Amino acid sequence: MLYFVGLGLFNEKDISLKGLEALKSVDIVYAEFFTSRLFGSSFEAIEELIGKEIKVLNRQEVEEENIFMKKAIEGKDVALICGGDPLIATTHTDFLVEAKKKGIDFEIIHGSSILSSALGISGLQGYKFGKVTTIPFPDENFFPHSPYMTIANNLANDSHTLVLLDIQAHKDRYMSVNQGLKYLMKVKDDLINENRDDEAIIDEETLAIGIARVGSKDVIVRADRIGVLMDFDFGEPLHCIAIPSKLHIVEAEYLFEICGAPKEILDGI
Repeated sequence: MLYFVGLGLFNEKDISLKGLEALKSVDIVYAEFFTSRLFGSSFEAIEELIGKEIKVLNRQEVEEENIFMKKAIEGKDVALICGGDPLIATTHTDFLVEAKKKGIDFEIIHGSSILSSALGISGLQGYKFGKVTTIPFPDENFFPHSPYMTIANNLANDSHTLVLLDIQAHKDRYMSVNQGLKYLMKVKDDLINENRDDEAIIDEETLAIGIARVGSKDVIVRADRIGVLMDFDFGEPLHCIAIPSKLHIVEAEYLFEICGAPKEILDGI
């Protein structure tokens, strides 16, 4: 049997009882933390909880060598654990297809995911979200405008946007809300310089919600204009951003009362 177990959002206490039972029962536990990780926990804490050693795999061992799959073929009960929910990462759906082709029995044990938790804690209504986008760390000759354009398209359709921020766990590098917002403003400047100011509809006055450490006791959810949030200290990772579109009165009241948004967002609603 091959188990795919999601650990949830923050620490070892987020593991479900079903997941805990599976991890205690298997022969081998592998982990991948290049797509996400638990910032409120450690390998030692998880190992103590499940009573066995965790073998941490790098990206090559997971995606190319498929070590955990080979052990399952040999007849071992194997678990692959990851932060969040195991099926949010496209890689893991590929593993299910591969397991099916090889005749390996498998079970999915879901964990809480940023894709639902961030939407909920933002105070925005989940069914009003459009396409999700991710802001990458820029690199030489790599500075895509697509995250900005996704937000702009969602706004044109009166849809909110969840903006995920780049994770490079192998470099211990995690994008902050501040970096993500500055990235968007750089795209805005590029569009204006290209005389495409008709597309530059997101600027320093745009309302945004910065979200940090969902699932922890010191979670931060702060709503304000982008120009203000760029200088706000959101603290340690992991971070994400929500960009609201047209607000319902219930959403606006939540952002004002819970998230510290300017009172004027209530005007005219």
